Amino acid sequence: MDKTIIARTAAEMEEIGVELAADLAEGSLVSLVGPLGSGKTTLTKGIAKGLLVTDVVVSPSYLLARTYHGRTTLHHIDAYRISSLDEFAEVGLDGDLPPETGISVVEWPERIDGLVEISDCVVRLELLEEGVRHVHITLK
Repeated sequence: MDKTIIARTAAEMEEIGVELAADLAEGSLVSLVGPLGSGKTTLTKGIAKGLLVTDVVVSPSYLLARTYHGRTTLHHIDAYRISSLDEFAEVGLDGDLPPETGISVVEWPERIDGLVEISDCVVRLELLEEGVRHVHITLK
């Protein structure tokens, strides 16, 4: 599936995530590609909502990863400070790429060679103007 959507509000970004969650299966790896402020964490909040996660979803920037539980486990990973899969293995996160269980959503996946290419779903986010985002979803 290839789909392009224009989102004008954070609520619309979350709704895109809710709808996307319905198409994700156990073991899915989702790559969110886009510049700072493009809505990656907001989209992940929507995916979490679609997976029936009740915890507050926040950016994993300082911890590298956060795990939430809903109808399946959601691994929310920030790869900005990581440059290889070996570094993920060093901190014990290699089992999440792709995930052994649950669904992994990775912000900044392009920082790790080959991660976008092995992803089951790639979401490319582009800022068009203040608050307006171009969202292109490719689901294999």
